[in-house]
Amino acid sequence: MGAPQGREGRREGREEGDFLTVERATLGGGCFWCLEAVFELVEGVSRVKSGYVGGAAPNPTYEQVCSGTTGHVEIVQVEYDPGVISFGDLLEIFFVVHDPTTLNRQGNDVGTQYRSAIFYEDEAQRDTALEVIQELDRDGPWDDPVVTTVEPLVSFYPAEEYHDEYFRRNEGQPYCQVVVAPKVGQFRQRFAYRMKSASREAGGV
Repeated sequence: MGAPQGREGRREGREEGDFLTVERATLGGGCFWCLEAVFELVEGVSRVKSGYVGGAAPNPTYEQVCSGTTGHVEIVQVEYDPGVISFGDLLEIFFVVHDPTTLNRQGNDVGTQYRSAIFYEDEAQRDTALEVIQELDRDGPWDDPVVTTVEPLVSFYPAEEYHDEYFRRNEGQPYCQVVVAPKVGQFRQRFAYRMKSASREAGGV
């Protein structure tokens, strides 16, 4: 079941395979399969969960969101150790592996559910996001302005379980080969120093 989550919902305390301190970043940048596949490789990230943010209806289904009529955004919620990687570092990766200058679109994926958005949990995240976008508008590689929105996180609804680790479990699927794999490759090439050691070894980096 989906449930609204705020800052108080973060997990703290060491668990099996977890970190002592956990913060969350909630990001939308096209199909969530792409962002999940990338952020699962990042050192300091303990968990990536796909889901939906915004919209009027609670607990939307994937089919409802894909209709483009619910107002929800496909997002990933990234749990990370800020002692290993910062929110700003995550945003650097985020802005490399998707196009933040196309409104309601990533490649052939078109609709408001694919819009570029950062959902902040506190003023520090908001200020960092706005600062990064301002820098990209000034010095970034694009001719067009960044259209990424910066919005407060009001509710997060987890996506269906079959979306979990979608790329890892479906690498042979055409969409994964044509759309997701190039983004993963771009991340590996640009951010090899940010990769988990096991991912570096698996990828030959």
